[in-house]
Amino acid sequence: MFGSKSWSLKNVDGPSPFELAMMVLSLVSVVIVLTMTFGRLDTETNKVLLYIDSTICLVFMSHFFVGLFIARSKTDYLRHHWIDFIASIPAIEVLRIARIFQILRVIRLIRMSRSLIIPLLRQHKQTTLASLLVAMILILAAASVLILLVESAEPNANIQTAEQAIWWALVTISTVGYGDFYPISTVGHIIGAMVIISGVSFFGVISGYMASVFVAPDEQERHQAQEAQAEHKEAINNKLEIALERMEQNQQQMLDEIASLRHQLNQRQQ
Repeated sequence: MFGSKSWSLKNVDGPSPFELAMMVLSLVSVVIVLTMTFGRLDTETNKVLLYIDSTICLVFMSHFFVGLFIARSKTDYLRHHWIDFIASIPAIEVLRIARIFQILRVIRLIRMSRSLIIPLLRQHKQTTLASLLVAMILILAAASVLILLVESAEPNANIQTAEQAIWWALVTISTVGYGDFYPISTVGHIIGAMVIISGVSFFGVISGYMASVFVAPDEQERHQAQEAQAEHKEAINNKLEIALERMEQNQQQMLDEIASLRHQLNQRQQ
């Protein structure tokens, strides 16, 4: 009994890329909640963190309902993931702490799985999407908070509110650069340069992913053609084996008939 149980634990599949992404976002969200609760931040910085946390909550809720939609058993899914729905409710600090259970569950899956890298490599498309989602949220969050902290100390800065900081981060990472909001401090310029470089890399990965999506059907057709060719060769080999077996049987029959005729001739000569 115990042997079968240990064998089943060793063969449990590892967490999916999106489960790992939700774990990372849960960790970020817990840090945000603790910072908002115990940190001494100004009103605008708290507002930025609240916006970021609300965005993460929307991601959690979307992931929950997508999983519920594709689940075969809705009852089992709700039984095992009800804590995810509670943790995805925004603006309630007590419920946000429930995201710790998301982290613990994924850590448990990682410990139960034999390998973590192999499942991620096998699901490279989901891994790319999950990585892009986490990277986008982390870059926007870090850029918004840092630029607001740096620029709010400058008397002539035009980035003074949470909305302006988030808008600047979004415009900068997309490399659009409207110029309506911009940093004026040296540290702000450094932050802007890092966000621009991150944005170029970010959208470069998106372009590569979209190219792979369009190329994937051709690779699938090529794979199907190779499988069909292999099946055709196998069918030909089977037919050749059957023909050779029939030839061997006919040859054996001819030898038996020749031997019978010789035996009859020998009897007549005697």
